[in-house]
Amino acid sequence: MTVTSNPLAAEREAVADACRALAAEGLVIGTAGNVSVRSGDLVAITATGASFAEMTAEQVTVLDLDGQVVAGELAPTSEVDLHLGLYRRRETGAIVHTHAPMATALSCVLTELPCVHYGLLALGGTVRVAPYATFGTPELAELVIEALEDRAGALMANHGAITHAADLAKAVELALLLEWGCTVYWRAAAIGTPRVLDEDQQAAVIHAALTRSYGTTRPSSQENS
Repeated sequence: MTVTSNPLAAEREAVADACRALAAEGLVIGTAGNVSVRSGDLVAITATGASFAEMTAEQVTVLDLDGQVVAGELAPTSEVDLHLGLYRRRETGAIVHTHAPMATALSCVLTELPCVHYGLLALGGTVRVAPYATFGTPELAELVIEALEDRAGALMANHGAITHAADLAKAVELALLLEWGCTVYWRAAAIGTPRVLDEDQQAAVIHAALTRSYGTTRPSSQENS
């Protein structure tokens, strides 16, 4: 169906920009992955078969939450059920799914990625690995959505990684963080048995981050003389 209107024009551009950035960071190769942004009851989502490194706004399709095409000439990604299912069941604004190499490698051997660094708390701590199911199926969508319960990221067994957040910039940031965390774990495991932060240590990090405004710039406490 050809649709001439152009809703979510800015969101379509943002999705295309994010795709090219993910390709530049090495988190995707070719067409392997998908990205979406929700705005109200509409979703801008990458088209199936579109190359991330050369993604354009015209290769981003707009759907309603029932999966009906609202704008765009191309069929949406095969993982459309996963994206729409997550939007229907979570208060989230953007989703990034990649086949990032380290995350995909660990998804083939782990049942969960332990919280070996406090940075992973931004994803919710321990990262679950959703059991394997064929790509593009309702079964896979359900398994991944379950793995994302109280989490901002998950691994997908023998498949890849997924993150979500209130906005696209944060979802991309979390995708990079998840790949970094997987790389740290892999390197540590090559040396020995990685230490895992226990619940008390994780709680202490959260308390310190909140009281110290960790990760944000702020004026120096020293007065200029």
